[in-house]
Amino acid sequence: MRVNLDFPAIANEVIQHLTSLNGSNVKVTLEIEAENPDFSETVGFPDEIVRTVTENCRTLKFKTQEFEE
Repeated sequence: MRVNLDFPAIANEVIQHLTSLNGSNVKVTLEIEAENPDFSETVGFPDEIVRTVTENCRTLKFKTQEFEE
């Protein structure tokens, strides 16, 4: 998963420079969009995946998490 490589680079190369300035206020927003062609639009993701992802987002203190059908 490339995200494991990209997040530290973003933190080191971008966020660190912005937060180093006195008085700066930096907000980082993460949006995740997922599609699975193996499931029709009416079915969506399997219930166990929805439950696990939703619980993990809650544990990680995401402000919002939702699945659309």
